[in-house]
Amino acid sequence: MNRRVVITGIGLVTPVGLTKDSNWEAILAGKSGIGPITRFDAGRINTRIAGEVKDFDPTSFVEKKDVKKMDRFIQYAIAATDEALSNSGLKITPENAERVGVIVGSGMGGLDIISNNDSACREQGPNRVSAFFIPGCVINLAPGQISIRTGAKGPNFSPVSACATGTHAIGEAFHIIKRNEADIIIAGGTESTITPVAVAGFGNMKALSTRNDAPEKASRPFDAGRDGFIMGEGSGILILEELEHAKKRGARIYAELVGFGMNSDAHHITSPEPNGSGAARCMGLTLASAGLKPEEVDYINAHGTSTAVNDAMETKAIKLAFKDHARKVLISSTKSMTGHLLGASGAVETAYTALALFHQIVPPTINMENPDPECDLDYVPNKARKAAIKVGISNSFGFGSTNACVALKKYEP
Repeated sequence: MNRRVVITGIGLVTPVGLTKDSNWEAILAGKSGIGPITRFDAGRINTRIAGEVKDFDPTSFVEKKDVKKMDRFIQYAIAATDEALSNSGLKITPENAERVGVIVGSGMGGLDIISNNDSACREQGPNRVSAFFIPGCVINLAPGQISIRTGAKGPNFSPVSACATGTHAIGEAFHIIKRNEADIIIAGGTESTITPVAVAGFGNMKALSTRNDAPEKASRPFDAGRDGFIMGEGSGILILEELEHAKKRGARIYAELVGFGMNSDAHHITSPEPNGSGAARCMGLTLASAGLKPEEVDYINAHGTSTAVNDAMETKAIKLAFKDHARKVLISSTKSMTGHLLGASGAVETAYTALALFHQIVPPTINMENPDPECDLDYVPNKARKAAIKVGISNSFGFGSTNACVALKKYEP
């Protein structure tokens, strides 16, 4: 039996908004969510800007007594899940609970709560370590908390694959539904690592932009003046559902998930294969999974980190995968506005791809003022573009040579 998988709910918490609608409005307007770091004094760190989630009140989603029991990455996942479930109209009941799973990953987990408890232990003694420290920071407590809150009793785990995490979560959920092991999966990624040690760590790798005097212009994928990525935070959660199940309950369908590919460059702990061969193979595997030809793809939400190495590599990879069609594909990096949400990025960007297909409009890549000659494709510079798009893919490439990609189609009954 051919089980089709569709997206029926979207929840987003990012630097550009706390809901799906506020995110989409900001993304189409080309609004940046990057600004000075406010969460701690970053004066001694070379990079003093980030994409922080603004005006987030965890007590709107979690009881006040429980807030201290979970790191922000879990709080963001709960908030995004609440919206995705509400947006989907899905009710989890004792009758369907065993067919509803939760697959939500994170690249780094509870760094903030780890740092705080480590300091307390060292400076004040072991008795000062919170009893909630471990369940507050462990990555699979994001899907764990979601299942406990919603009653979802199906598959429940966390992939952890750096910046490809959210895409791997969605891809695994896709396969589980296709295999008839669940009808619905709450899937996505979440991250909150804007902490002194993380910003310093990425900064000392020379991976981050130091354009501190112009934060809104610091994330500039494919531009010749790019000098590194900008850390972001937040969560993207999708409700993936078997098509007949969704139709039976009259669900709105944003897009159909039709393919997933994953592989490895087997190249370097932090750098992709410069010639783009691994990323190109990953896109090819995704198209094969979906039964699509390269010329059928209309839009790519690029990994587009704003680093010198990634953007040149990804451009080469797209040319390898799509040949002559590469120059006809519309490409954008929404990281130009959100920054890089690490383990949450793939899920957020899959959501943006679904919304682009649903609304038939392609988000822009902002801050493209001086295109890099090596990056010579159509990156939809600076302004959103209305277009007839039927197929979109979303790319995610992570440290450790890992690659993941999903393919989506405009839903047609």
